[in-house]
Amino acid sequence: MNNNSGESQELLQSFLNYLEFEKRSSKHTISSYSLDLQGFLSFIDTIKINECTDKDIRNWIVYLSEQDLSPRTINRKITAVRSFFYFLQRIYAISYNPVQKIRSLKTKKRLPFFVEKKSMNTLLDSIDFGEGFIAMRDKLIIELLYATGMRRSELLNLHVFSIDFAMKTIKIYGKRNKERIVPVLSETMQHVADYIEERNKIADEHSFLLITEKGKPAYENLVYRVVKKYIAQISTIEKKSPHVLRHTFATHLLNEGADLNDIKELLGHASLSATQIYTHNSFEKLKNIYKQSHPRN
Repeated sequence: MNNNSGESQELLQSFLNYLEFEKRSSKHTISSYSLDLQGFLSFIDTIKINECTDKDIRNWIVYLSEQDLSPRTINRKITAVRSFFYFLQRIYAISYNPVQKIRSLKTKKRLPFFVEKKSMNTLLDSIDFGEGFIAMRDKLIIELLYATGMRRSELLNLHVFSIDFAMKTIKIYGKRNKERIVPVLSETMQHVADYIEERNKIADEHSFLLITEKGKPAYENLVYRVVKKYIAQISTIEKKSPHVLRHTFATHLLNEGADLNDIKELLGHASLSATQIYTHNSFEKLKNIYKQSHPRN
């Protein structure tokens, strides 16, 4: 490792510590930023970080494009580099910020994937999850994601004490530990209560709500596998991730007449612009109805 690499790695570690301890970023975000920035630093290996120019960054973007990466993926990497250099500027490690002249690549607007209402009802009412603790937990994973619109990381960070059975609410800690309280239907609360009764027979060393059959806290891949397995049984949509159920929650509420500002609060979005993407799904549905129904069509 040359001196440039050593200095860059120290600055990178300082940035990752900043994300973890000051910004309270999720483990997923920190891991993603770390991988993207390692790739960038490897590309500019012979250049001192405080001598990096916008031309160097553009050369890196061209290199990424030649690897057949999508504009969306490249933009994610640019975002990581942009955050890194703003941090370096903040701690006076650089005097000039080369990212200021860098723009993100143009991308096509991509509508969020979501599961149709009828399919979700089939999943929750008709699909056989089996018997026993694992079956009960897996169904609850699906139900909670759809009932609350919470993120996968938020679901995994739920504790038994996050559930208020008297008020029929769940306390969720979102990005940067921002707290929100989401109401839950009585039927779902009963399923949570039944699950906790079985959960407490297995785990008593910690208070995490979701656990493995061995009593350990559940993990990201477990939730992903469960969601993918069961969505595949009722839908042919391309993406089958936990985030799809968050999109499904928001889209269904909007289609049923919920106010966009209320959906924003339930999702824990910082601004309304992040929530407005769901109006596009509703508009697409409206266009289809129009095409099918208009007498001149």
